[in-house]
Amino acid sequence: MSAPAAPGPDDTLAGAAASAPTEAELLDFVRRAAADPELIASLPLDPEGRTWVRLEGPKGSEAWLIGWPPGTGTGWHDHADSIGAFLTADGELTEYSLAARLPTDGWKTLELTDGVDRTRSLPAGRGRAFGRHHVHEVLNESADRHAISVHAYYPPLPQIRRYSRTGQTLRLEQVERPQDWQ
Repeated sequence: MSAPAAPGPDDTLAGAAASAPTEAELLDFVRRAAADPELIASLPLDPEGRTWVRLEGPKGSEAWLIGWPPGTGTGWHDHADSIGAFLTADGELTEYSLAARLPTDGWKTLELTDGVDRTRSLPAGRGRAFGRHHVHEVLNESADRHAISVHAYYPPLPQIRRYSRTGQTLRLEQVERPQDWQ
């Protein structure tokens, strides 16, 4: 009998894909983390700027606990090739997103078509999962109350693309890498 063949590159990729968390698993993780009162209470809140603590996500994912002072937000951005999920643990967040698949590379300015805008209110206990290249902005629109949320991404964020938006024009402004925010 001959020895089994050594795993090839296709076998390695198949194994990595089989162990990667799904959007549903990421959403389940953020839901459980947001329901942990000790974890939520451990986040230091700053009245002026967002605060965050990195968490251990499932199956090698990247996770964050984020505090949002009143009136703060992310600006328009995407998470490149990562899938993700987030859930509001305390307070309320609003997500503005685009229901459109954008080209991934090679553009600086896009004219959006009518009907692509979506708005979601996410009070405590509500969240959502999203796929690759999901463009959105998240805001705490409260005038007087902090919000706290839990986020998870897989694979760990290789980059974040930041956009500006004027009317129906979306413009790529910069690309951030992990060393820019860690």
